[in-house]
Amino acid sequence: MTDDAVPDLRASDADREQVAGILRDALAEGRLDMEEFEERLDATYKARTYGELAPITRDLPVPGVTGPPVSLTKDPAAGTDWSGRIVGGEGSSTWAVAVMSGFQRKGRWTMPRRFTCFAFWGGGEIDLREADFADREVEINAIAIMGGVDVIVPPGVEVVVRGIGIMGGFDHREEGVPGEPGAPRVIVTGFALWGGVGVQRKLTRAEKLRIREERRQEKLEGRAGRRELDEPRRPHGHGEL
Repeated sequence: MTDDAVPDLRASDADREQVAGILRDALAEGRLDMEEFEERLDATYKARTYGELAPITRDLPVPGVTGPPVSLTKDPAAGTDWSGRIVGGEGSSTWAVAVMSGFQRKGRWTMPRRFTCFAFWGGGEIDLREADFADREVEINAIAIMGGVDVIVPPGVEVVVRGIGIMGGFDHREEGVPGEPGAPRVIVTGFALWGGVGVQRKLTRAEKLRIREERRQEKLEGRAGRRELDEPRRPHGHGEL
């Protein structure tokens, strides 16, 4: 077999899953943004040959490879390293105001020890799913008057709500969930007048995609196992006359 024939070889489900694993690692490391990740992942599962798969990861660093570039090995996924997200120092932002408007704090930013926000006839979002933390215990002081503030935390973070609602409300549903070892503690204080402060616990979009891909791979493995069990056995010792 010549090297020129390699791109024309048909790729297997395992080859496509290996490429998908490399893309997930690149997304987690910030080498790909979400839009490009989704485009490449879609192209991966549509690919039929090595020649179609190879360009998808050509510009991404990979472990040493022998044979076609598509033969990649995915490192096992690491768990949440909270120690790496308790960074100390000052926060990226310590306050926010929305008056008949809105504000957002999301993505990669550093949550300070105390963050104060005010919403009047407006709304705000404080998203801590990808944030670092200036301390192991941080406080959000939210004041909402005829407006609303949404606080989004990742799984594993302990939440304590101490706010007061006057003809308004504070969301206490995420209280009582124990935090993971080493995870930060988020305290939500303040008051709401004809408004509300909500607290939600959500996965990042990248994490949702990772879980979806893991479930998809489990289904593929289950189907392969069922095909092996259902495959009829050929009779032995019998020939055609």
